[in-house]
Amino acid sequence: MTDRARLLPGTLDLLILKAVSLGPLHGYGILLRIGQISRKALLIEQGALYPALFRLVRQGLLKPSWGTSENNRRAKFYELTAAGRKRLREEADGWNRLAAAIAVALGARPEQI
Repeated sequence: MTDRARLLPGTLDLLILKAVSLGPLHGYGILLRIGQISRKALLIEQGALYPALFRLVRQGLLKPSWGTSENNRRAKFYELTAAGRKRLREEADGWNRLAAAIAVALGARPEQI
């Protein structure tokens, strides 16, 4: 049994937007940041990350620019656009409402019904 949580459909974009909201990152840096902020509970595969980054750029939520990584290699860095910040707020609010509702439902006891 692993301590890693399974990623629910539709949550990868939210996690990417959150990771990038903490500062511009290159692709591999985004993977590391998601692991860091989830306390290593979430592991994102590179094969899922890069198509998601492409989609978020195409939607205007992330802005790419070329730079130099910490190991002195050329890398594409991503930062949030204004639309990305707005989407992050909306998605985070929706996720928090859903998580709270599920927590209430899971905490239900027979005497409460």
